[in-house]
Amino acid sequence: MSVFGYVRVSTGRQAEEGESLDVQERRIRGWSASEGLEVDLIHVERGVSGAKPLGERPEGQKLLAALKAGDVLIAPKLDRLFRSALDALQVTTELQRRGVRVVLLDLGGDITNGLGKVFFTIAAAFAEAERDRIRERITEVKADQRQRNRYLGGIVPFGFKVGERGELVEDADQQRAIRDMAGMRAAGQSLRTIAVTMTARGFKLTHAGVAKIITAAQERAPARRTAA
Repeated sequence: MSVFGYVRVSTGRQAEEGESLDVQERRIRGWSASEGLEVDLIHVERGVSGAKPLGERPEGQKLLAALKAGDVLIAPKLDRLFRSALDALQVTTELQRRGVRVVLLDLGGDITNGLGKVFFTIAAAFAEAERDRIRERITEVKADQRQRNRYLGGIVPFGFKVGERGELVEDADQQRAIRDMAGMRAAGQSLRTIAVTMTARGFKLTHAGVAKIITAAQERAPARRTAA
């Protein structure tokens, strides 16, 4: 019999809020010692989102491949190990079939047998519902930020720059270039010809980039008219 632990953090913020890897490892080793067990290996998952199923995480894959009949898998919390109720039930059902015990410390211990499995199923469902609520809140915040023309990260759209308050503001030179590109396209010039012209003006654009910029400008035009 081998005893495996599994710990995970997805962001630095989690470490600051009591979810550090060290804290999780200590909980696993403490419980194991109280049960007379010795931990053989703790799989440490760094910077991996809980939205990924256990089997798609680097350490999760290694863990699932190593587990065999009689082994014990210990994790400090449900949400460190699984992404959803469905994921949890599928994995634990398979592990139970293989003769592996699954211990979740926040649920009181072994959740693969008897009443523990009932509590586990309920807790997993609540965890999934909470994750859905968080996702909804994030979506609402992002929608509000977009509506207020806030910069949400990533590549700044051509024609804009980030203002002092984090909002997207028009870049005069690039906006002029967009109008010129749209005019050249309307006059029948090819995307490649337009790209060459823009590159000569200091804007390094491919023909595909030109097409995206013109399309984006056309999509923004109705919104501007509505706002006006």
